[in-house]
Amino acid sequence: MSLTATKTSPDLSPIEHLLALASDDMAKVDTIIRERMQSPVGMIPDLAEHLVGAGGKRLRPLLTIAAAHLCGYKGENHYKLAAAVEFIHSATLLHDDVVDLSAKRRGKKAANLIWGNAPSILVGDFLFARSFNLMVETGSMEALGILSTASSVIAEGEVRQLAGLRDVEMSVETYMQTIGAKTAALFAAAAEVSPVLAGSCAAKQKALRTYGQELGLAFQLVDDALDYGGFEISLGKSIGDDFREGKMTLPVIIAYANAVKNGDSTALAFWKRVITHHDQSEDDLAVATAFLKSENALEATLDAARAHVKTAQSALDIFDDDAQNREWKTALIRLADFVVSRVS
Repeated sequence: MSLTATKTSPDLSPIEHLLALASDDMAKVDTIIRERMQSPVGMIPDLAEHLVGAGGKRLRPLLTIAAAHLCGYKGENHYKLAAAVEFIHSATLLHDDVVDLSAKRRGKKAANLIWGNAPSILVGDFLFARSFNLMVETGSMEALGILSTASSVIAEGEVRQLAGLRDVEMSVETYMQTIGAKTAALFAAAAEVSPVLAGSCAAKQKALRTYGQELGLAFQLVDDALDYGGFEISLGKSIGDDFREGKMTLPVIIAYANAVKNGDSTALAFWKRVITHHDQSEDDLAVATAFLKSENALEATLDAARAHVKTAQSALDIFDDDAQNREWKTALIRLADFVVSRVS
């Protein structure tokens, strides 16, 4: 489908609408990404292209672009910051796949299974470095501070998740802190840097940060549910990866807490075997999914995601509905709805 056709089609999904609205901007971002992932060391662009070229929806850099328009920014530094956001995200994915022993990423074989763990880690480091090059080039110390802080928070979140691996008694509070760091922090930073460039008031900067943070939390919670009841095409990775890795996610936390409350010895023994002791058989994913459905844990997780979506959307109330803002504000509101609608 051509960009022109996309822009005029009346049947676009929220993400397609935003991509079409930002198509010219995202083409410039993509040009920067392609240019800056080049290196005379051939393995670097080859491995980076395997991941970055697989695309995805570029959701995080889209937030940077949309927020820039919403704030009336007229410069071009948001293109570099959007590219920096995508490099940070790509770097974390390369590192995550090594840690998690993932088989697929964005619907393709994970890079570390092709090139090896060491190259994947090192190319991830290269992309991190490139992101900081781009941040510095904008000349905004505040934007640099926001994205560099997000990078360290993401790393803390990943370590927190690793430390909590197979902890079947993890609390909801601890889990939300973990995903707030490892997932939502980059969404928040991606949305926050544009009002900084535009010189927007602190209230608008805070509003967009809240929008990004809440959107990121909702996005992760939906992924938690999809891992047990979704489709690989929705996730871009294999169904059941979290379960097989022994990760505690919100559906499992809810189901385990219910089993404790109800004194369900069968369920308690199952979760301790497959999570704590990581003793899993081929049929256990189906059994786990059945437990989650019987305890309404998947729907409860989606309800939590919907609540975060509403908070994200409410954060945009500070922006006027004039002709300049309406289209971008509406697109961001619809994008939040899309995050949850992925399960339907």
